[in-house]
Amino acid sequence: MKHCMSVLVLLAFFCLYMPSYAEESSCSLHPDSCAWKPLFADDLSNTVKPDGVWTVENGELTASKDEAIWTDREYENFILDLEFKNAEETNSGVIIYCSDLKNWIPNSIEIQIADDFAEKWAQSPKSWQCGAIFGHLPASKSVVKKPGEWNRMTLRCAGKIIEVILNNEKINEINLDDYTSAKVNPDGTEIPAWLSKPKSELATKGRIGFQGKHGNAPVWFRNIRIFETASN
Repeated sequence: MKHCMSVLVLLAFFCLYMPSYAEESSCSLHPDSCAWKPLFADDLSNTVKPDGVWTVENGELTASKDEAIWTDREYENFILDLEFKNAEETNSGVIIYCSDLKNWIPNSIEIQIADDFAEKWAQSPKSWQCGAIFGHLPASKSVVKKPGEWNRMTLRCAGKIIEVILNNEKINEINLDDYTSAKVNPDGTEIPAWLSKPKSELATKGRIGFQGKHGNAPVWFRNIRIFETASN
């Protein structure tokens, strides 16, 4: 009888704990997004963009000028999965929670995309490097690939909490409620003057966008997919 009870207890243990172990042991931190909805239509008909700047060729989205492309609707609570490829000295970004397209810089969150191998960005503030919440929170490490190689980025956006996964490593997580100043970050670093609104005051619903050919260095995007999650 005792032997039977021991077996039952052991089985119960595996039933309770094996699922979580399997999840933690997953070979990828990125989601299986193949069946998710594309963020943009192939013809970009569901976007807000300047004429003649953004094009899609062979499934790759890129811009000829430093002007952003936006979704034609707002999103709240979502997971965004995408790939990007840098050129030398690329300085771009994924923009979320944008509430004002005409004045998007202080009215949104930018997850930085940059060529960290370029001297100008390697010597810049850490919060200006790839995977950072631009101007606010650096990535925990630099895992971006060299120019010409494709990177995968996943953003998990749940209200005030934003997580960044880059090339299968979680490199950032921010709670916007902690950012109550427009001048100084919680760690004491200065916030760029053009980010003139405390992040704690931003809406957590807005357009999603991509920065264009900033600093005359291009960037390419592909396989941009979104999954809308339940609100908290």
